[in-house]
Amino acid sequence: MSEKVKIFIDGSEGTTGLRINERFQGRDDVKLMTIVPELRKDTEERKKLINASDITFLCLPDAASREAVELIENDEVRIIDASTAHRTESGWAYGFPELSPEFRNAIKTGKRVAVPGCYASGLIALVYPLVKSGILPADYPVAAFAMSGYSGGGKKMIAEYETQERIFELDSPREYALSQQHKHLKEMKAITGLAKEPLFSPMVCDYYSGMLVSLPLYAELLTKKMTPKELHAFFTEYYAGEKFITVNPFGAEEETRSFLGSNVRSGWDGMEIFVTGCEDRLLVSSRFDNLGKGASGAAVQCLNIMLGCQEDKGLKL
Repeated sequence: MSEKVKIFIDGSEGTTGLRINERFQGRDDVKLMTIVPELRKDTEERKKLINASDITFLCLPDAASREAVELIENDEVRIIDASTAHRTESGWAYGFPELSPEFRNAIKTGKRVAVPGCYASGLIALVYPLVKSGILPADYPVAAFAMSGYSGGGKKMIAEYETQERIFELDSPREYALSQQHKHLKEMKAITGLAKEPLFSPMVCDYYSGMLVSLPLYAELLTKKMTPKELHAFFTEYYAGEKFITVNPFGAEEETRSFLGSNVRSGWDGMEIFVTGCEDRLLVSSRFDNLGKGASGAAVQCLNIMLGCQEDKGLKL
């Protein structure tokens, strides 16, 4: 058996870090390097483990992720960063391999990989192919809305939702990022090639995990006017052969009485796409787990590409 790949998860006690660790259970090709709990924030101990690893996952706040990268002295160490810190930075591969062969190759050969944000994954999966193919003008006034489980807010929000003394307001979906300053907007614009940041309205809902991102489009404003069936055929062809992205059959939403629940893909590491609407107004939606393809699952998928093993190894599809 070949030597195991040494993996260190910096920030292993956070929601993303814990889920990455779970996905390594039963794998015989990696060796997890652990840190003594009381030294989790000790800079020298973290520095030692990062530089002794083959690949380090950063599951940290943005500032801490930047600091962790500065600790690297071993040029052979490869980094997979799950924070927002490096997603639009030069020299960092963007960890969404399905977008194009160039994205996948950059992950495979790169030493620095940034895992996409959860909402960003859902929107970019819909917008990038349309802009790249010349169907959606770069200056289109993109607006999108989304629903997410509360796990996306991390340990503090999870505790807020799961306490018995929680406030009544948490029983309903809550719209937020009302100032239009959501942290994922920067990568949404940069990766898709849009001229402007989208108008984005996310909602956090009273369930643990799962996400639905929807992109409404006026057919007459597209460079090439398309019917829902034609747009569905486009996405089906674009993502043909991809293990992690499924374009559902046209009309699949009728199986659930034309309702799309945002929590039904909890625990899954893929993404599914629906194309609906009418001749004049189209709606394209992506549904996935914000902790799966939107975070930990995507991080492990990137690792698998970097290692050259089966892309879905250790993941649930």
